[in-house]
Amino acid sequence: MNNTIYIVTKNHTSNYPNPIKLTKGQTVSIGERYTGNENWYNWIYCYTIDSKLEGWVPEQIIEAPGKVLEDYIAKELNVEIGELLFKQKDLNGWCWAKKLNSSNEGWVPNENVKLYKQD
Repeated sequence: MNNTIYIVTKNHTSNYPNPIKLTKGQTVSIGERYTGNENWYNWIYCYTIDSKLEGWVPEQIIEAPGKVLEDYIAKELNVEIGELLFKQKDLNGWCWAKKLNSSNEGWVPNENVKLYKQD
């Protein structure tokens, strides 16, 4: 198990209460590419055909013409300054993280966390 702990240095609250959830093999409609000032590269806004969900999806898991290559959920983790997290995956300027001593997990911008303790 990863024993590296990160501390939240900037609050993050999700703007997407109903995140897109995709399964391997599913087909999505592809929209715009993210172009903000943050260092968040390779995100594409996608729409599901069957469940009417939409959200940001990493370009790496989409194969033309919109086939999903792996299971994915765009769930963002609400965090507050001082909370401790385990990073489980880094991708396109974000990390999938789990709160210490909790089952809550989701995506957090990398710029909102810093290394706290490494065993």
